[in-house]
Amino acid sequence: MNQAVLELASEIYIGRSDWTLKSSGATTDMRRTLKTYDSKDNWVGRVIGFLCTPNPPDTIFQLDVSPGNCWPLQGDRGQVVILLPARVHLTAVSVQHIYKEVVSPGTVTSAPRDIAVFKTHRAFSHIKLTVESNGGNTAYTCIYLVQVHGKMAKPENLN
Repeated sequence: MNQAVLELASEIYIGRSDWTLKSSGATTDMRRTLKTYDSKDNWVGRVIGFLCTPNPPDTIFQLDVSPGNCWPLQGDRGQVVILLPARVHLTAVSVQHIYKEVVSPGTVTSAPRDIAVFKTHRAFSHIKLTVESNGGNTAYTCIYLVQVHGKMAKPENLN
């Protein structure tokens, strides 16, 4: 499927707009986003590391949540700052991980467990999503998909 069809399907399925679509201009603030986990940081990863490159943070904007198509943030806690394409009054934030039924038992320890999103009642041009713990993996946490829902602020209501 092409990207436009996937985006339309996402809107229909979820029933609300998604402000993290790359095609709309959403990006990650790399200065305030935690480092990507790289398996080459340990000796096993260096031996087999030439076979794979870690996904970048903007992987979390893709609708593909197949096993392994995640952004591995370093450690069991951290943050990603998402720059939205417009000022938005947030109504919800969705964070998805793969279903444990599609992977080997015990391999979802990298799933985020406790997450915080920082917002108030005003419109935002960015959000900070903080992972405060995961399922027990101390090396990395996989974030598959983040969607930000809400309504674009009117020009006179930008505060």
